[in-house]
Order: sequence, then C-alpha cells, then structure tokens
Amino acid sequence: MKVLLIKDVKSLGKAGEIKDVKDGYGNNFLIAKGYAKLATDAVIRQYEAGKKREAKELEDEIANTQILANQLKNVIVTIKKKVGDNGMLFGSITKDDIAGALKDQKGIEIDKKTIEFAPIKTTGTHEITVKFRHGIGAIFGLEVAGE
Repeated sequence: MKVLLIKDVKSLGKAGEIKDVKDGYGNNFLIAKGYAKLATDAVIRQYEAGKKREAKELEDEIANTQILANQLKNVIVTIKKKVGDNGMLFGSITKDDIAGALKDQKGIEIDKKTIEFAPIKTTGTHEITVKFRHGIGAIFGLEVAGE
C-alpha cells in the first residue's frame, strides 16, 4: 500500500514523502491517526497544490513585512508624558504607548510584541527596534517630550 505522509513519522519518513507500507500498518495506524493518506493521484495533486499555496502565502507575508519595515525606517513619533522636577518621567514609556503612537500619528499598525527597547524614563530622542518574523527588522525614532 502506498501512502502520502501528512506528518513526520519517526521511523518512516518526513511529511510529503510517499512510502510503501504494509496494509495493516497503513490503514490501522498511519491513516487512522492522521499521519498519512492513501496515495492516490488526486491526493498527491491536492497535497502539492496546498504546498504551492503555502509557499505563495509565505512569500507574500515576507514581502508585506519588508514593505512595513521600509515604511518604519524614516518614521519619528512623538509621545508626551508628565515630567517631574528632576527631568524624569512619571512612570515609563511602554510598548502599548509606542504602538498606539505609531497607529495614531502615522497610520502604521504593528504588534506590540515585536517592539524591543530598554525602559525609557527620560525625555529626548530614542531609537526603537522592531523585530518582525523571518529575520526582518527596522529601527525608528521616538521623541519623548514633557507636558
């Protein structure tokens, strides 16, 4: 019996491979547990089409992320916070503050989990690093002003 592996099987092979297995092992374990499908022409074509679609979606995601990173490179956002007598901020700038300022001032929406920076507790200009998936990143400016 020929089966198309849907998931990696430790002793058999990796996902996408077509393997020749005994009928009982194929029907009672691999197909029953969802590790494989019977390797018919239609199943193989469907699997290959799905792989092509996933590759295209990944390519589009990387392109969109690169565009977003390029948009961020020349951006400077301003956040106003209350300042004490010693020039220090009351509290500190958070990832939510930065993501909200980007959305409000520049119309760029990013996930706050991608923002990386050391705690900001002073006024002035700071560099903010954004690390997206697929090794793509960007740096933009943050101007912190006192109220």
